[in-house]
Amino acid sequence: MPTKRRRGAFTTVLAAVAASALLLLQQTGAQSTPTAQPAARSASANYVYRVPNASGAAQQLFAAGFDVLEQRQGADLFVLGPSAAGDRLRQKGFSPTVEKVLPAPAWTPPAPRSDNTKRRPADVTETYYGGYHTVNAQYAHLDQVASQHPDLATNVTYGQSWLQSQGQAGYDLRAICITKKQSGDCAQSPNSAKPRFFLMSQIHAREITTGDVSWRWIDYLVNGYGSDSAVTNLLDTTEMWVVPVANPDGVDIVQQGGDSPNLQRKNADYTHGSNCDFSGQTGVDLNRNAGTHWDTTGISHDACSEVYDGPKADSEVENSSLEALFRHLYPATRGTGNSAPAPVTTKGVMITMHSDASMVLFPWNYNYAVHTGNDTALRAMARDMGGITGYQYGQAGEILYNASGGTDDWTYDKLGVASFTIEVGDNTGQGCDGFLPSYSCQDSLFWPKMQPALLYAAQHAASPYTTR
Repeated sequence: MPTKRRRGAFTTVLAAVAASALLLLQQTGAQSTPTAQPAARSASANYVYRVPNASGAAQQLFAAGFDVLEQRQGADLFVLGPSAAGDRLRQKGFSPTVEKVLPAPAWTPPAPRSDNTKRRPADVTETYYGGYHTVNAQYAHLDQVASQHPDLATNVTYGQSWLQSQGQAGYDLRAICITKKQSGDCAQSPNSAKPRFFLMSQIHAREITTGDVSWRWIDYLVNGYGSDSAVTNLLDTTEMWVVPVANPDGVDIVQQGGDSPNLQRKNADYTHGSNCDFSGQTGVDLNRNAGTHWDTTGISHDACSEVYDGPKADSEVENSSLEALFRHLYPATRGTGNSAPAPVTTKGVMITMHSDASMVLFPWNYNYAVHTGNDTALRAMARDMGGITGYQYGQAGEILYNASGGTDDWTYDKLGVASFTIEVGDNTGQGCDGFLPSYSCQDSLFWPKMQPALLYAAQHAASPYTTR
């Protein structure tokens, strides 16, 4: 987020984060068998600590397992945790100050999810927290769109979530391809006649704004064909791929909180650590697990950490399945080495949406001191999308902190695809900041920002590296 963000808005973010953090349900991680239920824990006050960002502070905080918030003011970082976190910070050599003390809310375990054999029928109207769509609704929406627009939309199942792969109550991994269909369109072949634009959301489950931006993007495309000249031209010439929920097991944990969504960030793989308390959560951070510069920056080896990167690169089935889909859609055009450029003739753009730092990021995000061979073109596109949205732009370490094993680094590294992360947020003080903004913010702020930015990116899928 921009470093000049108003203090009042930032405090709202912290309050929303901390209030929900104590409601985290470790359904999958706290159980010894798939059907066991977690015991209620005593809630306690939570603290937000301001940590001066000395050289290397972010990486040290991540490695030590602290929950570093995706916010920054000037050079200072913020850590969420119980009172003991302050002592731990001092033991590690930091000089934290208490930014805010947040009293503990009452904690009520959400209702358990039914298993696969009892899952309710798909319902496109199913929502939580004032209107956000559940995984069930997102998938029903994909089916509805494909049924109502057979000339435009094709549904694809590209894998299974971790829980489903274990024979538990998980989900399929699903995508939709939208284009004015011609012979060969939407085939999973890298040698497509049309360039491809790929949008994905909710790889971090608690970033609920992103899933509903994807929902609106899908509707914007199919409803605009034939009536909106920009959309019509786009679908006549380009394949538009969307994965609205990249981490469905994690999103299921979020949505079980109903009006108090659980702030689950990671997937539901509890095999690496199942005794996490309110200071952490089980699972693997899928946006630290991708097999590019894995296990280098912005990660932790603590299985309860929010940025635990897993036992090995691409260990998680959600990532390996997604990467297989990428390989089926894009040819590998880039050579090896950090500075090898993708040819200027490379087609395709990929955007992964996160929240809520109000930024446009591009590779390399694992180390801002290292630039890609396509830095000029990537920076130009990021600058333009930043201008449209009013967001900062840059490599992650330039404006936030370094982070390795992310999706956009992987698609650029392995395939040469022009790749970006957009951190959807409110840097204008409209009260729509935090992981849990009111659902009304989708129409009032986020969609009006994102629609033109996504259109701009999609329109450049045919030639993203052409100097502008």
